[in-house]
Amino acid sequence: MGLTILSFLFFTVLVALISWWKTKSEKLDTADGYFLAGRGLSGMVIAGSMLLTNISAEQMVGLSGQAYSRGISGMGWETTAAIATIALAMFFLPNYLKRGFTTMPQFLEERYDSGTRKLVSVLLLVGYVLISTPAALYAGAVAFNQVFNLTDLLGVTYVQSIWILVWVIGIIGSIYAIFGGLKAVAVSDTINGIGLIIGGLAVPFFGLLHLGEGKVLAGLNQVITTHTEKLNAVGSATDPVPFGTLFTGMIFANLFYWCTNQVLIQRTLGAANLKEGQKGVLMSGFMKVLIPLIVSFPGVIAFHIFKGELQMGDAAYPALVSLVLPKYLTGFYCAVIFGAVLSTYNSLLNSAATLFCFDIYKPVLNPNVSDEKLIKVAKIVATFLALFSMFVAPLTMYAEGGLFEVMRRFTGFFNIPTIAIVLVGFFSKKVTALSAKVAVISHILLYTLLIFILKVKINYIHIMGILFIVNTLTMLIISWLKPGKVYEAKNLKPAVDMKPWKRFPEVATLLLGLMVFAYIFLSPLGVVSAEKEIGDIVGPNFKYALMALLLGMGVVYSMFKKAISSIEEKAIIEEEEFLQAEELQVSFE
Repeated sequence: MGLTILSFLFFTVLVALISWWKTKSEKLDTADGYFLAGRGLSGMVIAGSMLLTNISAEQMVGLSGQAYSRGISGMGWETTAAIATIALAMFFLPNYLKRGFTTMPQFLEERYDSGTRKLVSVLLLVGYVLISTPAALYAGAVAFNQVFNLTDLLGVTYVQSIWILVWVIGIIGSIYAIFGGLKAVAVSDTINGIGLIIGGLAVPFFGLLHLGEGKVLAGLNQVITTHTEKLNAVGSATDPVPFGTLFTGMIFANLFYWCTNQVLIQRTLGAANLKEGQKGVLMSGFMKVLIPLIVSFPGVIAFHIFKGELQMGDAAYPALVSLVLPKYLTGFYCAVIFGAVLSTYNSLLNSAATLFCFDIYKPVLNPNVSDEKLIKVAKIVATFLALFSMFVAPLTMYAEGGLFEVMRRFTGFFNIPTIAIVLVGFFSKKVTALSAKVAVISHILLYTLLIFILKVKINYIHIMGILFIVNTLTMLIISWLKPGKVYEAKNLKPAVDMKPWKRFPEVATLLLGLMVFAYIFLSPLGVVSAEKEIGDIVGPNFKYALMALLLGMGVVYSMFKKAISSIEEKAIIEEEEFLQAEELQVSFE
């Protein structure tokens, strides 16, 4: 036990010291320095920070539990995020950076009006304050307690252990977010992200080693040849993630989360240039495709080891870690899990403060505020939010229906209308501010009616997809009935070099191919095939699916190549127009 505690403290303190050392010379007295890390983040730091902000302990416990109980279909939330990361790198990020935005709602003011910006900012802030931040603290405390059984270790009750963990995580996370700004958050995330990958892959490795009685390949052979139904990623209608939902609500939920959610895109807005931003985003996409090895596959291994005898699926991951992970690695992995929990929490704090300062305080309350005053306000807001979250988070243990399901359902209030008005705003110059406001308000009413009052018997992910279509039609119809001024993009103000990454087409094509391959392999065409011969790993039709995939990748690569060429040509024209506008302004002055 002493070694576990020492190794935990060593790695945790090491991350803190490295974060301090890397940020001690940063200028945190400017808005860009505090909120966007001085617009100097590299691709590696962006990728590590995005990954760790997205992945936390509750996903390891929850998705492993789903895999243990009902199969691996829950991996859909992770793997299909690759599509959204490509969309962010190719389309959204260039549009954000070339306008020099600090928050996503700034685009909404340019595209629609200040009222739309304020409405969406308030909606996001309410979601962060009342749902995401307290839930992140509580979920992290629960998962951490499950994995490492701190109730027995500390000799306290379950409720007491949750309160202790919430406040420990809350205080330490607040220090990073409030005093270090985005750079401290991003650096600590990157280090912990590397640790998460190493430690996370160690769990299935030692699990297979245990299952195979000292031979990893023997353990792997058991997993892919017996009870293969657990490896079926093509979920049925009764599975946690039915396969059909990947093509409806999940597309838009992922697009919101990766392309418009301030918590994620703030890292990309702090990129040193477009090239580094695209590298970081696509790197995080590859990590998301591989993340099921860390968050879902351990549940399948646990099923084979414990023979399905565990009463609760959520107990699978803690039980597996406790059984197979060597004691000398326990403290290190404990620190990594702790860092993952911290990352999600402090990222929410940092982004909530940024949204409030740039979308509420500055435009509404103090338009001429100095950077110094703005940073002071951000620290006060983050402190208030941190204290609120630490008091409220433990109370969510009494939430009816369980925290994780409640979280997923409640995000539907703000994720779908946000991505709807952003996407329609990008692709149509005729939709009006009035239509955007009506779409947001009507969505909230409809979602409440369908999910919480009528409780319709349709998977809520499908409902998200249906309401996206409803929101889009609402905007188009209102704009047709009551047309307004046609949108014209304002002068660009790129804060960084906008030259795209030349390897984008190849890397994006490979990423999509890897995602599709994962689904082909983990399907009735692959390891789950009922027609495969004895000794075969995949079914007889796997090779044909693979050939079709390769042909499809060739087509996709050609499409990406043409799209990037078109974007580059447009960027050159826009840059020339921007320089001409600057020269005209100088001559006028």
